[in-house]
Amino acid sequence: MSARLFVGNLPFDVTEAELRELFAPVGPLSYVFLPVDRESGKRRGFAFVEFGDEAKAGEALRRFHEQQFKGRPLAISEARARDARPAAGPPVRPRVPRLPDAFEPPPGLGESGGRRERRGRDDRRHSKPAGRNVRAEGPNKKGPPRERSGGRVFGLDVDDVDDYKDDLEDDLDDTLEYEDEEAE
Repeated sequence: MSARLFVGNLPFDVTEAELRELFAPVGPLSYVFLPVDRESGKRRGFAFVEFGDEAKAGEALRRFHEQQFKGRPLAISEARARDARPAAGPPVRPRVPRLPDAFEPPPGLGESGGRRERRGRDDRRHSKPAGRNVRAEGPNKKGPPRERSGGRVFGLDVDDVDDYKDDLEDDLDDTLEYEDEEAE
């Protein structure tokens, strides 16, 4: 009766011929399988080998387990049948039955059934500082923008500014004269 072995910790560049040569002192292999990654196409670093006789498989297990092969210690064990291993793929989540509409939560849990209720924009846990113009403490805290000094004013010439000042003074003088006339 044949016996299959799992051979782990193989170099990724190992070939079927090298495995047959490795196990040749024990006996001929009837089957060699080197799995390949589906996406990359590279070997996965393990293999399955099969001997025609269980005694030869046991001999190979004792002789080559933890022995160096191309700079790596081999990990050899009896291959397990697929049924004995857990199924591959994403974990299966059990379906939770839907509660009837007439379900009432136990007393003390409220309408949310023990879950924290969702908060709206107006009901926040942390409030902002009262004053908008107060600069927050710390290196990364944002506050109002800082004023810059030394900027330029575009669109006005120095002569225009002087004319504007003169016009304001004239208006002020006119207003004061008008007030003095009315007071008399």
